[in-house]
Amino acid sequence: MKIGIIDADLLERDKHRFPNLVCMKIAGYYKELGCDVELLMNYDELNKYDKVFISKVFTDTPINEEILKLNNVKYGGTGFFYDKAEPLPYEIEHHMPYYDLYKKWVDEQISNGKKKSEFDFYLNYSIGYMTRGCFRQCPFCVNKNYKQSLKHSPVKEFLDITRRKICLLDDNILACSKWREIFEELNSTNKSFIFKQGMDERLLTKEKCEIILKSNHINDYLFAFDNIEDKDIIIEKLKLWNSCGGVKAHSNRFYVFCGFDRQDKYDDDFWIQDIIDTFERIKILMEYGCIPYIMRYKDYINSPYKGTYISLAQWCNQTGIFKKKSYREFCMARQEYRKTSGLCSNMRYLIELKEAYPPIEEYYDIKYKDLKGEM
Repeated sequence: MKIGIIDADLLERDKHRFPNLVCMKIAGYYKELGCDVELLMNYDELNKYDKVFISKVFTDTPINEEILKLNNVKYGGTGFFYDKAEPLPYEIEHHMPYYDLYKKWVDEQISNGKKKSEFDFYLNYSIGYMTRGCFRQCPFCVNKNYKQSLKHSPVKEFLDITRRKICLLDDNILACSKWREIFEELNSTNKSFIFKQGMDERLLTKEKCEIILKSNHINDYLFAFDNIEDKDIIIEKLKLWNSCGGVKAHSNRFYVFCGFDRQDKYDDDFWIQDIIDTFERIKILMEYGCIPYIMRYKDYINSPYKGTYISLAQWCNQTGIFKKKSYREFCMARQEYRKTSGLCSNMRYLIELKEAYPPIEEYYDIKYKDLKGEM
């Protein structure tokens, strides 16, 4: 049997830095059955395959609807169904991923001049879930299939011993009652690991901080500050984390989610308040030596201040710039690089927001290196 696998995000998005785990599990399952499995790089001649599986993660990845109507095509993933995506069949969900699925594509990219380091997740990581689910059920989150965090798979289920590192995609590892066992299991592999989806800062205890900091976790510690209403508990846990040595260990990075109206009004009052709340969260993180990473909900493109959301991401998401420059200094630097007359887009957005809401200017000059360590 000939099996075609299509990672729609790979075909249609300019930057593709992470392999599709579902595609690799499906490939592994059918490879074990003795099927001929191929990663397809276009939608041509799909009739040559007995079955074609199409997966996508992002909702805005385009695909021709007529392709989805073909009898031999099966499609799925959050990119198609958002929070209504069906779980994989058990035998596929718990199958070892076929990590070589992307090998030919990666080799071609490197031979065409791309840096090997760009493909670290494709080449060096075992990828999977040890827990699934989250009790918080945030309205913007795609994870609705699991109402609590439960043990899902042992690490050996997706561990390729030839790969040096492990990438966990767990929804809320610290909410699982078996979290201690999971960290012990991870450490027993003697491999470095990361939690790519981040950890829930609000659930930290002194014991959790100490175990995390003593583990084989590498790179940035990832957390989230999604709602200004969590300000008090986030500050409380930041103090705890830093008292255990967290601020000295690695870079501490927080996803800062913005552009989502929990009241579903999306009026001018919301947009102004959301930007204020975003700046306030950035300021708090600065004070505790943490780096924000702006995550914009898709509806930000409908905001009259769309440009500000873009500028904030450009400022915060470039760590080297963020640590050295205030928001105003960042916009001024972009203006200096402009080779033609007139205002650059960043300066225009800065001025437009100030004219719409003058008090916002109090945030324009906050700077990481000045505020870091104040609290």
